[in-house]
Amino acid sequence: MPVFPKISLRPEVEHYLRNVFKNTELLNAFGLEGTEQKFEAFLTRLSQPPGFTTVRLNTHLASVECIRDLLTEEIQKQLKDLRKCDVRILPHPKLPDVLLIPVIGPRENLAKYSSEVIVGVQCGNAVLRGAHVFAPGILSAPKFMKVGDVVSVFSDIDGKCTRGAMEFQGNKVFVGNGIAEMKRSSIFCSDKPLKGIGIRMTKPVCLSPCFDKVLSNHIFLQNLPSVVVGHVLAPVPGERILDMCAAPGGKTTHIAALMHDQGEVIAMDKIANKLERIKQNAALLQLKCIKAYCFNGTKALATDATGSSTDGPPFSPESFDRILLDAPCSGLGQRPNMACTWSLKEVLSYQPLQRKLFAVAVKLLKPGGVLVYSTCTITLAENEEQVAWALQTFPCLRLQPQEPHLGGEGMMGACLSRDQLKQLQRFDPACVPAEGFRFNPEEEESSQRTESDFIQQANKDTIGFFIAKFVKVP
Repeated sequence: MPVFPKISLRPEVEHYLRNVFKNTELLNAFGLEGTEQKFEAFLTRLSQPPGFTTVRLNTHLASVECIRDLLTEEIQKQLKDLRKCDVRILPHPKLPDVLLIPVIGPRENLAKYSSEVIVGVQCGNAVLRGAHVFAPGILSAPKFMKVGDVVSVFSDIDGKCTRGAMEFQGNKVFVGNGIAEMKRSSIFCSDKPLKGIGIRMTKPVCLSPCFDKVLSNHIFLQNLPSVVVGHVLAPVPGERILDMCAAPGGKTTHIAALMHDQGEVIAMDKIANKLERIKQNAALLQLKCIKAYCFNGTKALATDATGSSTDGPPFSPESFDRILLDAPCSGLGQRPNMACTWSLKEVLSYQPLQRKLFAVAVKLLKPGGVLVYSTCTITLAENEEQVAWALQTFPCLRLQPQEPHLGGEGMMGACLSRDQLKQLQRFDPACVPAEGFRFNPEEEESSQRTESDFIQQANKDTIGFFIAKFVKVP
């Protein structure tokens, strides 16, 4: 029996996605059975966490070697039950500012306790990637739960558990065991704002270090494809660069670090509290070339009516050397994700917004400048179809090869040529082997896997992600 069920989707969304994976071009290339197998693999992989934790290093402040030593020391403190030789931290040969930590698990033989704590699905997803259970995520706890009790934690994947319940018999998935840091009444009967760790995870199903407030000046947790984006953009010191939809600031700070904090990085987001996170992350990483503005990217181009600002948005045409459009999207590549409640209308709502943002980006880009478009979803409509639309709508754009190219090529189905598909980069969870990536330190001693095998697996076992790179010809 699998450790995690396949992702739960609304029937109309699953039908839509099935048609994406069984479009005419794919059917002609791989046949009905091949496309059906890939779609089922995709549904299964989405509910599983990636097999590696990706840590981006702030090389602006310290060397890779120094940060790696600090990280090793911290992980050994957290994972005391492991031998020193069991803690693997791997450098990535194509990404010099990345370290990879294999996730230990999934551990299928953990004992389950009679005292059960139920958490929301997003909280459960976070636990599977190394987080403790924070109190606001707790939906149900035993009637007499007190500080120090050992409990088993389950994720309510259907969203049916009533907050404050003492038990729950609905559809739930075991994510590990932990120790209560709060009593039940402090969680459900307090008038004070709920914050802090409610359950400290001691034996999670997927064992990964917790990085909450750990080496905050030196490291930034990012999914592997998100780090690849910054390198594909390839910023140069002294340039003026725009990150159009920047929150929470991971890619923004990466761009600034790659520029050695020399030049100007403009970060925009239309939601004020998200903008504060960008500023906080920039301050933590001691990056001073970042300027953050609360502004709607679709209105970032100055017109005769609005006029242009000398500093912030709106901006004059052809103001930027490089632009990153990490567009708002349906997020259907995120992992782990055991349940998505979105309607089909919500899933389809992003393509028009993405095109508005893209059109503004093209006008703000200098001739000869680079535009990188990315999403964390897997639909054709938000990815390859957007590329086809862009090439047809903007004759000034040329698709460019990407370096590094760690993912697969683009998906068939948008009438792009084979050469064009090869220039795109799609990280596809369906490509993860059927059994997923499993790392068990005890079994690893007799394994024949090399470090190169680990890196190849890490390049595949990621979230779903898409990258396209364009240049604007004069």
